[in-house]
Amino acid sequence: MDPNWSEDLPIYRQLRDRVVAMILEGVLGDGDALPSVRNVAAEYRLNPLTVLKGYQELVDEGLVEKKRGRGMFVTDGARRQLFKDERQRFIDKEWPKVLQTIERLGLDAVELLENAKQSGNTGGDDD
Repeated sequence: MDPNWSEDLPIYRQLRDRVVAMILEGVLGDGDALPSVRNVAAEYRLNPLTVLKGYQELVDEGLVEKKRGRGMFVTDGARRQLFKDERQRFIDKEWPKVLQTIERLGLDAVELLENAKQSGNTGGDDD
């Protein structure tokens, strides 16, 4: 995890987002343990309650489960659910902005897609 924190969002939210990114990137897989609250707090010089609040958001979202006395673990299917949610969020929130920019700049969407395919920048991790 990157130790630099932005002023734009609360730290607990940034911590939550970093764990989500680790799940999406495959760094953390189904059943993997999250670093302990105590370790994260010590390593990044954070209040343990801040770390716990970030982890609790993940629990509330069903991406992480608490196992009493053992820690917190990525739930089965968390990555698949995140991809589904993130794709929908992109379609609902980001794509309209991208489309407006394409139209405002007079770009051809088909040509843009062809250029992206030729340069190998299409991404596309289908889980």
